Parts: sequence; structure tokens; C-alpha cells
Amino acid sequence: MFLQQRRPSWQRMEELVRQAQRSPRSLAGPQLDELGTLYQAVTADLALAQRDFPNQQVTLYLNQLVGRAHTLIYRGEPLRWRQLKAFYRTQFPQLYRDLLPYTLAAFVLFLLPALVAGMAVAVNPDTIYVIEGPGIAGLVEEVERGELWTDIAPGVRSAASSLIMTNNIQVMFLTFAGGLTGGLLTLWVMASNGMHLGAIFGLLSVHGLAHGLAEFVVAHGVIELSVIFLAGGCGLYIGDGLIRPRLLSRKD
Repeated sequence: MFLQQRRPSWQRMEELVRQAQRSPRSLAGPQLDELGTLYQAVTADLALAQRDFPNQQVTLYLNQLVGRAHTLIYRGEPLRWRQLKAFYRTQFPQLYRDLLPYTLAAFVLFLLPALVAGMAVAVNPDTIYVIEGPGIAGLVEEVERGELWTDIAPGVRSAASSLIMTNNIQVMFLTFAGGLTGGLLTLWVMASNGMHLGAIFGLLSVHGLAHGLAEFVVAHGVIELSVIFLAGGCGLYIGDGLIRPRLLSRKD
């Protein structure tokens, strides 16, 4: 009885779906309205079939028919060049401006520990061991001899570059994903990395080598640090959204 009553609607919907698949623009306004109405009805039929005829051929048929119609009805607009252009000219800059307060906060979280650690080590070089631990002893000895590890030999520059890039990418992902902890991990990563860099600058300043590291950072680290600050801003934005969800739930 169910099959006899509903089969004409299924067949009609299949005709419209087949026509739309051949030529999407061939459906007129009334046909589009009809397709939408039939889609709702056949979706309800599928729910009944799944309950009453779970292993029958009719259920498989309805599932495939609803799937084909769903693809047509909810198909997104194809990406066009003007959409891509609008994204980079308007939407992305606006998103960057919206994140600017969080990005500045991430920068401050990096800068303040760097300044404090740098001044502490500059005043008392032994403070470097408190911040970095005993493992820093080898580097301290190199610095005391006037050697700077940023003077990389040509033969190992590629490997060193890959290592530095990998480390920066890891830091970037940590600062971004740290937003899922309410921003606590983001805060820690930004502050700890700033503290480490500041401590190294403080040590080098004692031995008159800080300019060498500064030149290295300016030449190789400006883009990487900018991306890390932006990732930190995104992490803080996510964390703020979890703490203060506003109109949406925390899940959303």
C-alpha cells in the first residue's frame, strides 16, 4: 500500500532530478518549487522506509534518490575568480583587522617576557641557567669565546634552515591550537618563547654579540615571527570565544 501510494511522487522527483542533472538551468520556477516540495516528502518517505523496511530494495532506492536530490538542492555556488579576488581584497583584510587586538595581545605576551628575561640576564649572566637550565652551558661557552651559532657553515645551511622552519611551524600550530585550552596554552607558548629569545639576547649583549643575532632575526625571522603572532592572535580569539561564547554556544 505504501509503495502504490507514494511511487508516483518518487517517479516524478526522479524525472526532475534527471532533468536537472542533464541541464541545471532547464528547470523553471514552478519545477524548482515542485522539486523542493517533493524532496521534503520523499525524505519523510525514506525515514518511514528505514524504520519499516530497513533491508528492502525500496529503502536503498529512496536513499539514493534523496542523495541525488540533496546534491542538486544544496549544491554550493561554484568558485569564481571574482569571489577569490573579493576574498583577498576585502574579506581577508577585514578578518585581519578583526583579529588585530588579539594579535597585538599575543605580541605583548611575547615582548614583555623577552624584555624582562633580557634585562635579567644582562644584569646577572648566571640567570641564563635559571631560565634555560644546565643544558645551555655549551652555548654559553661558545658565546664567551666570541662565537655566534648563527654563523652557519655553507654546507649545513639547508639542514639548519629546515630545522628552524620546522620549529617555527610547530610553535605556530601550538599557539593556534592552544586556543582550545581557553587560550592558556597560547599564552604559555608566546610567553615562554619570548622569555627564551630575550634571555639569549641578554647573554649576547653581555659579550657584545647581540647585533649578530639581531641581524639574523631581521633577515630570517621577521616573516616567521609575524605569522606566529598572528597564529597567537587566532589562538587567543578562539580562547576568548570559549570563555565568552556570546550569542553562540561553546560547541558552536
